[in-house]
Amino acid sequence: MAVTPGAPASSSPDARRVAVITGADSGIGRATAVRLAAAGMDVGITFHTDQEGAEATAEEVRGHGRRAAVARMDLTVLPGAADVIDRLAGELGRVDVLVNNAGTGTATPFLDLDLDTVRQVVDVDLVGPFLCGQRAARRMIDQGDGGRIVNVTSVHEHQPRVGAAPYCAAKGGLGLLTQVMALELAEHGITVNSVAPGEIATPMTGQEDADVRAAERPGIPLRRPGDAREVAAVIAFLAGRDAGYVTGASWSVDGGMLRMGPMAGSHLQDDSWRRP
Repeated sequence: MAVTPGAPASSSPDARRVAVITGADSGIGRATAVRLAAAGMDVGITFHTDQEGAEATAEEVRGHGRRAAVARMDLTVLPGAADVIDRLAGELGRVDVLVNNAGTGTATPFLDLDLDTVRQVVDVDLVGPFLCGQRAARRMIDQGDGGRIVNVTSVHEHQPRVGAAPYCAAKGGLGLLTQVMALELAEHGITVNSVAPGEIATPMTGQEDADVRAAERPGIPLRRPGDAREVAAVIAFLAGRDAGYVTGASWSVDGGMLRMGPMAGSHLQDDSWRRP
């Protein structure tokens, strides 16, 4: 199938592009939905439990003059949950961008983990994105004009964290899955990249709507957490037309956190890091 280099789906300037974003009821997902709507995309929004939050995101999207569709998705119910990708794509007419953002985690020591918890985290953070990526990619291939897939991982795609064994395993797996997808889908004009956030002020970190510049983080080179909109800006670049030659890469959005490995190790003053 011939695909114009660098031209993602709907290369006509008048064509509507459609993005589907999982877990877009708050945090990075909501910020991404609003950013992509501002860039001219219609947006499919999924949520797990917070329907009110998802509807609020949809209203923000519509405020930019774009269409929005909302659907519940439970990534612990597989493979059925991936049907939501097809449902939203059908309602909005197509899918040009998929952002696998929904995720969950634990703060449980390795020796205390039970199998059900491990399976839940791996399903939500790895198997779910795998299946959603398949659904979106098949539609993009049928459409015939390429597309974009962005998998939201974590700095723990690259580095471990005490108390987060299944989360780290899943995010590391999603990072390598991203690279395989990039290799296999390139011939169809579909780029696949991951975005690896560090500490971001979201509900998942208990900092929703916090002023990140008021927080002190001496162990992060930029000395603060990140704002969800800063992650959304990177996702929007990867989802846009200017990123046509970018695929198979992991984009850290972490204020320099990952660069601090040896520095952090030589500057810790106690054993508090050993506990989740």
